Amino acid sequence: MADPETTPSLDEFESRLREARKREEEDSGREAERKGGPTSMGLGFRIGIELVVGLVLGTGLGWVLDLWLRTGPWLMLLFLFLGGAAGIMNVLRVMRGLDQTVGFGQAQRRAGQAQDH
Repeated sequence: MADPETTPSLDEFESRLREARKREEEDSGREAERKGGPTSMGLGFRIGIELVVGLVLGTGLGWVLDLWLRTGPWLMLLFLFLGGAAGIMNVLRVMRGLDQTVGFGQAQRRAGQAQDH
């Protein structure tokens, strides 16, 4: 049987396990998910929804205006393109914020933190 003085305590084991899990989360990029940051799947859904909503709202608004003003499909087509442009602008806004959570932005933040310490 092992000597009680040389056997690591359960508390010591738990603290080492917590530290190892924390390092693994930081290295794998899952730290943002755990802290409530955007996940890859969430960003993908958001980008898709931004595009679809822009197109649907633009087309719907154009259709309603066409019915009201009796202009045929012209306003619907115009607002379809405007809605698509609005959707693309929203996707670009999302993508500009994306560099803060993963990839190059994350690498720059870590380099800055390393220099501060």
